[in-house]
Amino acid sequence: MTQDELKTLVGQAALLYVTPGEVVGVGTGSTVNKFIDALASMKAQIPGAVSSSEASTARLRALGIPVLDTREVAELSVYIDGADEIDSRGFMVKGGGAALTREKIVAAMSKKFVCIADESKMVSSLGAFPLPVEVIPMAAVRLIRQFQRMGGQAGVRLKDGQPLVTDNGQHILDVTGLRITDPLAFESEVNQWPGVVTVGVFAHQKADVCLLGTPNGVKTLTF
Repeated sequence: MTQDELKTLVGQAALLYVTPGEVVGVGTGSTVNKFIDALASMKAQIPGAVSSSEASTARLRALGIPVLDTREVAELSVYIDGADEIDSRGFMVKGGGAALTREKIVAAMSKKFVCIADESKMVSSLGAFPLPVEVIPMAAVRLIRQFQRMGGQAGVRLKDGQPLVTDNGQHILDVTGLRITDPLAFESEVNQWPGVVTVGVFAHQKADVCLLGTPNGVKTLTF
């Protein structure tokens, strides 16, 4: 089974966690795109979705699914999103699609976080995937040095030769060389650094459930 087929499988499986009559939180990325496509089959049963990125918003609207502003929704029953890495405790690294800040905001609004991923994303410890950190541009050079003191190598993410600009108008640092053994403490520390908008470790907003695509079907992990 190809990786694309595994993503389709978990995207469809996530429909079981959507409650008819309630707004659903929708993340960002290639696996989530499969979920959005599947969600179109039950769009008449939900009032709409809260989206974590402009890209997901465009895809939802193209399929006729209303997108609601966070100011219109007090709480979400479920948030469905992918991960770049997830460990056995439900801690994740996210932000490969540069939407980490909005993803964390929507996750914080939700009673349950359902992560959808293929089994290649399951790791014993976080850190092999370059860690995304959304930063205010004027702080980037200083933050690169701060990660160096921690043992990491950080660089500004580029797009077409220029710094990538997020939906929030900020830049992304990608950090390699870190092994994140205490995700909760790491997230708390880095989020306090001046100039950091948010770090792509999702420990305080970790997954409650992971639907993992495997060649034998969808494996459900509960944390």
